[in-house]
Amino acid sequence: MHNVSRVILIIGGARSGKSTFAERLAATSGRRVAFIATATASDEDMRDRIARHKAVRPTDWFTLEEPLDLARAVQQASQEADVLLLDCMTLWLSNWMGRSNTIESADDVTLKHAYTDGVLAAIETLLATVRTLPADKTLLIVSNEVGLGIVPMHPLSRTYRDVLGWVNQRLARDAERVYLMVAGLAVDIKRLEGEATL
Repeated sequence: MHNVSRVILIIGGARSGKSTFAERLAATSGRRVAFIATATASDEDMRDRIARHKAVRPTDWFTLEEPLDLARAVQQASQEADVLLLDCMTLWLSNWMGRSNTIESADDVTLKHAYTDGVLAAIETLLATVRTLPADKTLLIVSNEVGLGIVPMHPLSRTYRDVLGWVNQRLARDAERVYLMVAGLAVDIKRLEGEATL
């Protein structure tokens, strides 16, 4: 038995199978599951996506919709379930950055200063909350890897890419396992990193 609650990070590109894999882990755990959804129905496409996800989700899962306050959501969900599935950090960061009025013409340095400290402080609060949970709780976190493509042209897009990369690094540091999804296949990259030697 673990001394602290477990964190498992599931990361990958778009349509890599992240959510499906996370849901499979939760469903096959044999434990009570809470789903923490960060998506907001901002347009027709997102409304359709949310509806499709809800339709395939097991009906006995507790669902909590929370676009911003992850620490509070995790605390609340932990009262209802043992496996908490947070999907996803990518949308959470969009929500977080979108809540403040950004000057579109701001440069990279200004934007990074505007967002980085606050975002990473929110992640520290989330992880601190997880550490207060009973040892039999598991938090599955879904996030995107957005740093493998071309450098975005717009300063805000570059800031988003960089900040999400730092968020993913911070989550990976505390995670017991980190699964990288590629074409629907999961690779435990934290285990591989631990074995890497010269």
